[in-house]
Amino acid sequence: MGERALLFKPLGDIFLNLLFTAVVPLVFFSIASAITHIAQANKMLKIIIAMFATFIFTGIIAALFMIAIVKLFPPAQGMILPPGLSETIQPIHLADQIVSIFSVPDFLNLLSHNNMLPLIVFSILIGFATIAAKEKGKTFSLFLASGTAVFMQVISYIMYLAPLGFFSYFAVLAGQSGSQLIQQYLKIFIIYYVFASIYFVSAFSFYAYLAGGITSVTLYWKNNFLPMITAFATCSSAASIPANLQSTQAMKVSPDIYETVIPMGAMLHKDGSVLGAIIKIAFLFQIYGMPFNSPFVLLIAVVIALLVGTVMGAIPSGGMLGEMLILSFYGFPPQSLIMIAAISIIIDPLATMINVTGDSVCSMMVDRFLLRKS
Repeated sequence: MGERALLFKPLGDIFLNLLFTAVVPLVFFSIASAITHIAQANKMLKIIIAMFATFIFTGIIAALFMIAIVKLFPPAQGMILPPGLSETIQPIHLADQIVSIFSVPDFLNLLSHNNMLPLIVFSILIGFATIAAKEKGKTFSLFLASGTAVFMQVISYIMYLAPLGFFSYFAVLAGQSGSQLIQQYLKIFIIYYVFASIYFVSAFSFYAYLAGGITSVTLYWKNNFLPMITAFATCSSAASIPANLQSTQAMKVSPDIYETVIPMGAMLHKDGSVLGAIIKIAFLFQIYGMPFNSPFVLLIAVVIALLVGTVMGAIPSGGMLGEMLILSFYGFPPQSLIMIAAISIIIDPLATMINVTGDSVCSMMVDRFLLRKS
């Protein structure tokens, strides 16, 4: 249809607007409610601390690995956006960027999808304040849980429009960019599946070795097939929890540890998503002509990728919200959402497999460091 595909644009815009409208309350209720539940697990404090340290350790390695890959193989090299979709991105100064991570000047500014990071910080504070209020905070805790359930349902209604919204927006992109767009996504597919597979085999073998030498490496790969195939087939970390619990038990991890790490890891620990987040950030930087090379830019990319793979994973529709986080932090236009959401669709099977099996190897490391210190 060429340029005539623009007639589908209003349908894509309606879907995006509905999604942006619902995202703020969803983030607030989901994170604040999740914090109240985590903070109540005082008896598992040591396990939780070790678990989060392990999650961050593997996430940083995943982010640095993919940064090296996208520097060698730029995912959007040579791609130029059509005039109707390109916008000038205003650079953010260092001091302003640091301030924008944690705060906004007015409460009303939190009620915008453009300020996702301050909203996350505020939601975490509310969650801990609810716990600190003890008995007086119980009613509010129930309100947070109820709000989470309600906005999960709202998102589910909006996502019924996702096929139409994605079709409409991509019809416009395809009409204006044509074969160039297909070539770029094919390139991203190859980059992710080749190098994420290398990370999966080499890094997870290394993590298993840290957990107990060659014996642990053998145990890990011997018992890893069921969660691998379940995650790859379902593209769901939650649906893979039973298979992952069974396989981690066979890896001889303590029940106290794998019964904590596996369910929480399904929501909070996603190395596959971290790998994907770096590709998405590099992709947007390149198509908008922004340099992706200074130490500060790369450091911030690691932090954002960890948030996408850790914090955002705890939220329903976490992938989409993670992409919104990328857009809001860097100031990319809303139209960019669909472009990087398409990357999520392409990489989802392998990313989910890495997310799920990463939880089991983290369970092995937590078990080694907490219970088997010599």
